[in-house]
Amino acid sequence: MSKPLSDHDRKKQISVRGLAGVENVAELKQNFNRHLHFTLVKDRNVATRRDYYFALAHTVREHLIGRWIRTQQYYYEKDPKRVYYISLEFYMGRALQNTMVNLALENACDEAMYQLGLDMEELEDMEEDAGLGNGGLGRLAACFLDSMASLGLAAYGYGIRYEFGIFNQKIVNGWQVEEADDWLRFGNPWEKARPEYMRPVQFYGRTEHHPDGVKWVDTQVVLALPYDTPIPGYRNNVVNTMRLWSAKAPCDFNLKDFNVGGYIQAVLDRNLAENISRVLYPNDNFFEGKELRLKQEYFVVSATLQDIIRRFKVSKFGSREIARTDFSKLPDKVAIQLNDTHPAMAIPELMRVLVDEEKLGWDKAWDICIRTCAYTNHTVLPEALERWPVDLFAHLLPRHLEIVYEINRRHLERVAAKFPGDHDRMRRMSLIEEGGQKRINMAHLCIVGSHAVNGVAQIHSDILKATIFKDFYEMEPNKFQNKTNGITPRRWLVMCNPGLAEVIAERIGEDYIRDLDQLQKLRKFVNDDAFIRDIAKVKQENKLKFAVHLEEHYKVKINPNSMFDIQVKRIHEYKRQLLNCLHIITYYNHFTEHLSPAAPGYHTAKMIIRLITAIGEVVNNDPVVGDRLKVIFLENYRMSLARISIPAADLSQQISTAGTEASGTGNMKFMLNGALTIGTMDGANVEMAEEAGEDNLFIFGMRVEDVDAMDVRGYHAQEYYNRLPELKQAIDQIAGGFFSPKQHDLFKEIVNMLMHHDRFKVFADYEDYIKCQEKVNALYKNPKEWTKKVIYNIAGCGKFSSDRTIAQYAREIWGMEPTLEKLPAPDDKP
Repeated sequence: MSKPLSDHDRKKQISVRGLAGVENVAELKQNFNRHLHFTLVKDRNVATRRDYYFALAHTVREHLIGRWIRTQQYYYEKDPKRVYYISLEFYMGRALQNTMVNLALENACDEAMYQLGLDMEELEDMEEDAGLGNGGLGRLAACFLDSMASLGLAAYGYGIRYEFGIFNQKIVNGWQVEEADDWLRFGNPWEKARPEYMRPVQFYGRTEHHPDGVKWVDTQVVLALPYDTPIPGYRNNVVNTMRLWSAKAPCDFNLKDFNVGGYIQAVLDRNLAENISRVLYPNDNFFEGKELRLKQEYFVVSATLQDIIRRFKVSKFGSREIARTDFSKLPDKVAIQLNDTHPAMAIPELMRVLVDEEKLGWDKAWDICIRTCAYTNHTVLPEALERWPVDLFAHLLPRHLEIVYEINRRHLERVAAKFPGDHDRMRRMSLIEEGGQKRINMAHLCIVGSHAVNGVAQIHSDILKATIFKDFYEMEPNKFQNKTNGITPRRWLVMCNPGLAEVIAERIGEDYIRDLDQLQKLRKFVNDDAFIRDIAKVKQENKLKFAVHLEEHYKVKINPNSMFDIQVKRIHEYKRQLLNCLHIITYYNHFTEHLSPAAPGYHTAKMIIRLITAIGEVVNNDPVVGDRLKVIFLENYRMSLARISIPAADLSQQISTAGTEASGTGNMKFMLNGALTIGTMDGANVEMAEEAGEDNLFIFGMRVEDVDAMDVRGYHAQEYYNRLPELKQAIDQIAGGFFSPKQHDLFKEIVNMLMHHDRFKVFADYEDYIKCQEKVNALYKNPKEWTKKVIYNIAGCGKFSSDRTIAQYAREIWGMEPTLEKLPAPDDKP
């Protein structure tokens, strides 16, 4: 296989990456050698590749620092409204290339490393992925931070500095095995600890009611130590801050016993306090009511609100004097966005601070709280909605339970006044779920305590209003909005697909990188033979590069001229990887004459992975099939793997059951990188079809109304099994051990689930999916027509920039105005 064009060669001709001035390059080389010597204490004789990466990271970081300090000075002087984006997940990925792109340093750094005899791609590969998220929710938060900085908003991301991020996945004998992601073991050059802003966070204890207010006493204190990471905007000299909290035990933690044995034990027990920021929970679509998770949620919220209020009270830069004490102005200066219900504790915590500590009356405090907070919902799956047991709350956060009860009492009074005598509605709308174990419904708390509630795609927002939040919508319809998700074009086009970014820039200029709507201009090139050739050539180069990667890392040789059909999703039944499996088996059966005899959660996900790897073992080793069909499960999928797989994709699978995927952002990444979509009318797929034209996507399957109708009349998998011979053959092969010859009943649970307990109705869409895949195959044989559809898709991506999403949040929820004005660079005279 011929080697594809290297990124280094390609970058030399790329304008969108910044010009490499001679002085720039000389200065970068000098600073690189200085950091190698003075920061890392190495010379070229003993330095490792990792040392070189760190030296380069510190060199690039220097270009951030002046901008970072100047941005914060600017905010203190202008005192704008600030937005605080609180999220339990920030899936940031690697920072080096992102920083170079946003500061227009990439070509200069590339040339400097080249002159020093170093390979830039090898150095970039030394960086750990900052995997502090499970998937879409955490990556969305990261894209939003990029867009907030690029739009000049005074924004802060607040979360937890997990010592261990999303686990590293290994596939051993076809099975998933997890390993800890010790991403900090070599240090992190991008973060700066800020011990001077350490904050105490309280747990447990009891409440005392006095005439002058309520006191929360006898608590256990854990300290929150902040680490700041710079977030550069795109070439506007704005550098915002992501502040992640790390848990530290106070010096006197458990040191009540002065004998030596007690002292040793007390020091060892410090780990218990520090476990709060130890590990990211690995599932964001299934609620587990664990005490540690609730501790994490309160920990981030308490530390963040202390920081917000400290910053609100102080106005001028460099001053620690309190300059502002009138909290009625808080909503004019502070917007808090809750990324799902995980930070919902911000609402009772803000009330506790205002009422108990700042001595405001309840009504005034509640008005401030509602006007400050806003809530984004990310799921309609009932098993993912957080419902905390009241007993756990009472034990861990006794004062907050009292506040939640008081919020609920007043809320139900308002419901009763608006809908007198409707007791069933009051039961449904209560924050406290009765019956069996009492639980607090955190989504209800978020809705009641926020001035805005949004879904993340139009269809998702409509479903929220029509189903799970219907009662709340009927009570306060003006609260409910839609903010369709987006992705940052900097990371998901300029960084991961430089060839395509350049081909586009040659036709329409470079402004599209900050205004993605300009991609519409590409429609006029849809019949331009030279442009069609250029788009196809870039795709082929990306496929070659990915094929080389697969051969090196997975020992599978694939034909780069074949269609690269890729499904990138966390494994979950509603995402229907099983539907994809059934198509692969059906397609495989077309090549061969083999005939075999006639509960959601982690375990099922692992079984689905095992089925995919088992199908791969059979298909990839069948000489009859050869290189016409290969099945590869990409282990340990992460941001750095997305960088090379997404630009190589021809076909993107977005096949969730209609009404289950809130939005999806992977679908947008594939679309922007020139893949066509096969999908259901679910999540953002609906709007993608509107923007690119439904004829330019491969849409199949039931719509939401069809799924609802089927729920009423009943879904019977057996009927499809009996009626569709190809489906029956595929299921019989899975059940009969064709893909697991050493253990024939290995997949009986999956078969049983599909036949008897499938909430996501895989068989109902099977026939239409297979027919749609046949249309895909037919079109792929006509490369010119295929590429025309690709161009329509890329041209229709403008709406799916996170810049558009954030501009809408700013104007319609936060009361802020985005700006494309540049701040002065650090070396400019003020």
